[in-house]
Amino acid sequence: MCHVIVTCRSMLWTLLSIVVAFAELIAFMSADWLIGKAKPSSSEDVDNGTGASQEPYHPTLGIYGRCTRISHMQLSRRDTLCGPYAENFNEIASGFWQATAIFLAVGIMILCAVAFVSVFTMCVQSIMKKSIFNVCGLLQGIAGLFLILGLILYPAGWGCQKAISYCGHYASAYKLGDCSLGWAFYTAIGGTILTFICAVFSAQAEIATSSDKVQEEIEEGKNLICLL
Repeated sequence: MCHVIVTCRSMLWTLLSIVVAFAELIAFMSADWLIGKAKPSSSEDVDNGTGASQEPYHPTLGIYGRCTRISHMQLSRRDTLCGPYAENFNEIASGFWQATAIFLAVGIMILCAVAFVSVFTMCVQSIMKKSIFNVCGLLQGIAGLFLILGLILYPAGWGCQKAISYCGHYASAYKLGDCSLGWAFYTAIGGTILTFICAVFSAQAEIATSSDKVQEEIEEGKNLICLL
């Protein structure tokens, strides 16, 4: 018989697992890993009749995407165009970034799988006599290692030609040059830290769902068990 067991610790672990997976996925897909040096406004960007130019803008560069401003020749408006600069994996600007993409993708796939499984831990607490929380915690720890490897390799690609075009000639491996780090990089770091917190907290979730209080309520014949 299926027993639905809900505790504060198990629910918190489930919510954190989902948040971490989404945070890492959004960061990976974002183009805001590097914020490039300011680009001066061109003569086409001059305000109508005033002669005053618009403020310089900062293009952004991600692992496989970028955002830049394009000006319309016959119109005064400007649009920010975001999208992948690489049509396939081999066109990613640096071999280090290709490795980063692989490690992050593997880590994120594991996190997404754990997030999906975590939703069902209210009904299923074990798989082949193994605690599902412990299995998921182990997978989160492995995912965290993949994420760390990706984040360590990412700065090594700052010396590629694509990064230099955004960050200036002083940019090189582990040196930003005229660029600054965008929110996506910090989100990826924060998500990696939370991944290890989730891995550790999974043990607390397992303890909460297998406590003596839970066993007592199961013996009393309850199918829905909610504990604070």
